[in-house]
Amino acid sequence: MTQATRIASHFQQFFGRPPTVIARAPGRVEFIGNHTDYNGGSVLGAGIDRHVWVAVSRGLPGQFRFCSDQQSEVQSLPAGTSVKQTGALSWLNYPLGVWLGLEKFGLPQPADFDLLVYSDLPAGAGLSSSAALELATGLAFLKLAGAETISPQTLAELGRHAENNFVGVPCGVLDQGTIAFARRDHLVHIDCSGPVFSATPMPAGLRLWVFNSLTKHALIDGMYAQRHAECQQAAQALGVNLLATLTPAEFHARRAALPEVLAKRAEHIIEEHARVGKVVCALAAGNSAEVGSLLTASHRSSQHLFGNSTPELDFLVDRLTAIPGVLGARLTGGGFGGAVLALTGTEFNDAAAQAVARAYTEKFGRAPGILPLQVADGAQLLTS
Repeated sequence: MTQATRIASHFQQFFGRPPTVIARAPGRVEFIGNHTDYNGGSVLGAGIDRHVWVAVSRGLPGQFRFCSDQQSEVQSLPAGTSVKQTGALSWLNYPLGVWLGLEKFGLPQPADFDLLVYSDLPAGAGLSSSAALELATGLAFLKLAGAETISPQTLAELGRHAENNFVGVPCGVLDQGTIAFARRDHLVHIDCSGPVFSATPMPAGLRLWVFNSLTKHALIDGMYAQRHAECQQAAQALGVNLLATLTPAEFHARRAALPEVLAKRAEHIIEEHARVGKVVCALAAGNSAEVGSLLTASHRSSQHLFGNSTPELDFLVDRLTAIPGVLGARLTGGGFGGAVLALTGTEFNDAAAQAVARAYTEKFGRAPGILPLQVADGAQLLTS
């Protein structure tokens, strides 16, 4: 039985009819480019082989109905509601934000709908389950409303609009852009000053592993917004609109004009933007060791300058980078908990990963999640 068949069966159980459309979107790893997106910099990301599926059909007149694989009850809201949900219903804000955004983008909206969400993507791990939900929902709603096509860039912008303007997270374009443009065996390179999207081949023989610290990764509770504000304050003090427009040399010539906290935040962003360019060059040259070194340098910058790492993430990076076969490791995503990405050769295997997990468990009293990943294609419709 395929995953789409299972989801259709669940939909039938909840709503008494088969879905009209099923769409899916992958999670993403931030390969490098930590918090550079909303600062006008460049990032590299990749779609992964863990997904969020959204199944929809026309629903009861005047109602939006929602359910997920994580709950046993259908939640019903008045059709067209623009009221932000709280508590256990907060996850509804992602599809609601997408539905509300369709009108602003001049795109058709289904008047009513039944919606089922299924995921094998761990939430809160920094793998962008929220953006995956937004983009899968966008594709499903548009197909249900009779739209023929949508460009990956518009889909990414729709998802980001929902996140910024309804959910309330001031994210950049990394998450939605990577998921919209993801391509198997390639990294997505985003010049966020455009934005401009391109594909960077992933060299053969490299592997990605994610180690989920199982610590809180909550962007909405203020830490992400605080870093966003600090970056804006630093840019203003330096006389630029966006931090990434400064070169490292230009920044260091002006660094003394900033309070120390803002100087650290700015240094991280400007040096991180430069690291992304170096990684692209190293990938093109087949210099995997240099790529790995730059990933680890990115983590140290997050740890010491940007302040969005945690003891758990630092421990994982320290243990991983001491193991032969691990080229580099860094936190992935917004930080403040979540996951570490490790870039490895083929000699790093499950036994080595389990050794890291045992050390983590001994230190922190809980086992980390381990995800060996393949680089996967982006958001797509599965049925119509």
